Amino acid sequence: MGAPLWRPSPERARQAVVTHYRDWLAQERGVVLDDDAALWRWSVDELGAFWESIWEFCAAVGDRGPGPALADPAMPGASWFPGARVNYAENALTRRGPAAALIGVREDGATAVVSWDELRRQVARAAAGLRALGVTEGDRVGAVLPNTVYAAVAMLATASIGAVWASCSPELGPTALAARLAQISPTVLVGVDGYSHRGRAYDTVGALAAVAAELPDLAATVIVPYLAPDAYTRAREAGVANLLTWDELLATDPGELTFTRVAFDTPLWILFSSGTTGPPKALVHGHGGILLEHLKVLALHLDVGPDDRYCWFTTTGWMMWNFLISGLLVGATVVLYDGAPGYPTLGTQFGLAEALELTVLGTSAAYLHACRDAGLVPGQNADLSLLRTIGSTGSPLSPSGYAWVYDAVRADVLLSSISGGTDVCTALLAGLPTQPVLAGEISGRALGCAAAAFDAAGTPLVDEVGELVVTAPMPSMPVALWDDPDGDRLRETYYATYPGVWRHGDWVRFTATGGAVIEGRSDATLNRHGIRIGAAELYEVVEALPEVIDSVAVDVSDAADDAGLLLFVVLAEPGLTERTAERIRTALRTELSPRHVPDEIIEIGAVPRTHTAKKLEVPLKRLLTGVPLADVVSLDAVANPQALVAFASAAAARRRGVRPAPPR
Repeated sequence: MGAPLWRPSPERARQAVVTHYRDWLAQERGVVLDDDAALWRWSVDELGAFWESIWEFCAAVGDRGPGPALADPAMPGASWFPGARVNYAENALTRRGPAAALIGVREDGATAVVSWDELRRQVARAAAGLRALGVTEGDRVGAVLPNTVYAAVAMLATASIGAVWASCSPELGPTALAARLAQISPTVLVGVDGYSHRGRAYDTVGALAAVAAELPDLAATVIVPYLAPDAYTRAREAGVANLLTWDELLATDPGELTFTRVAFDTPLWILFSSGTTGPPKALVHGHGGILLEHLKVLALHLDVGPDDRYCWFTTTGWMMWNFLISGLLVGATVVLYDGAPGYPTLGTQFGLAEALELTVLGTSAAYLHACRDAGLVPGQNADLSLLRTIGSTGSPLSPSGYAWVYDAVRADVLLSSISGGTDVCTALLAGLPTQPVLAGEISGRALGCAAAAFDAAGTPLVDEVGELVVTAPMPSMPVALWDDPDGDRLRETYYATYPGVWRHGDWVRFTATGGAVIEGRSDATLNRHGIRIGAAELYEVVEALPEVIDSVAVDVSDAADDAGLLLFVVLAEPGLTERTAERIRTALRTELSPRHVPDEIIEIGAVPRTHTAKKLEVPLKRLLTGVPLADVVSLDAVANPQALVAFASAAAARRRGVRPAPPR
């Protein structure tokens, strides 16, 4: 059990939305629950009643329709609210008036403030422009945009007409963009001319032109002049066909904004997985499931409401961007920040909190650890008196990271560490504002989420590390993987290990008191500065170089020595030179993104593989973090056990501070 760091005051506990929700349950439903543990237990034992109550308590807008909330609990294939018709954008835009709905801040300080009324007007115009281009319900709109007002408007416009949104960060190169967007055949592509990172401008017109050429079904490409006014001219000269400007897309004023209400599980957006074991999976989430899930987690767990200014540091390629935009569902002012996490100074995010009077600031554990390691004391350098909640996700936050927040940022703040993923577009593990914060622990399971730790046989574990699983359906689970009509890939990805049970891919330990500690990924996902990236696409670029025969990447940024992303390469001619290393770094930066560039490149003799030729990424990570070889994997399961033995020896030497010759 971690050391106690914070406990809500009686006033904060009384004012919390989840407290009002429990009172409402007692008064309106006759459901009397004595504490948070009883609330969670009821929420997973009575799934239909729980999600019905979320619809009513959070005042979801839509046609409820007849039938039960949960018509079929099968996993996969659960049927939620079969008679309902809703629209996510309609719920995101219920608030009216001159107050700020969105505040967009760029790295160079350029700021845009958009009121609720103006946001509706822009969304109406963008929706009219998309309709004029032939976009209808079910069509896809792809985007290559930074975290800006443009992206929020385009997404809401797409959702308002029942079309399907899919966004990528502009830092991705053409290879990575095509691997994602070509899967879904968008009708319209909305792209930006460039972005800024750490004070440097990066032109993306070439990448946009390249990916547009890979999308034969495009009716139009819309160019957003984010960095320079001549974006249209440069895009036209680059050969982008059927080109429109952003202003042309918004040229028609249709009057009042209208919404197409769709069936509960109608696709809302597509999120792309990191591409660990192959091409990035295109995960399809539905309007109703995302609506109810995000209402629940934002209102009850993060305690966000109309009086809040809410920011989460993210890019449009991470599910946290979607999670951030959903702040509109609860009437909060959403702050969009586009820039590097620690530029121009490491404390920039806390400076933003002071300047914009944020009440809720979400970031990554990696950023908090970096601030801790640099000895920052934001509470002394910025007025953070309005900051009520700090969110952390992306990787596990260490006990010392928790302690740093309370010592150096603010003693009276709710530190809400959450864990979930792109797959469900939400948190599976999250505390409540009525619960204490213990160092290194997430306070509990999310409401409505039947999370557990399983051993290999499917037996639940307490106070032991096991696979994080979910044993009952959640409405935000993906309704499908794109181009998987029979659901075979969906079942293989999430339900093959424990039939009928969702396996999430994390190691977790649940404490006897209900807390949760994430022990790392049980799959091979890499995590760079809180953003998940894929190993498969990294390998594709690295191994295309003539100097490289084979490669394997391991992220040990959550290990004690915080070595970051390590790339191990097998070379055609042994002897890694700085020239070869720089060619690798340049290829990854150009073809994929700066986040794909490893912290260290190390030569090895061979990549350990299974008998089916799979790279042993997870066992290699465990070796690098100090787990003995005998506890990592059976050598009988390894096609080239000598390579694994050599790697284990090199990993042990590395931990002792010895840099041995390349393992053979």
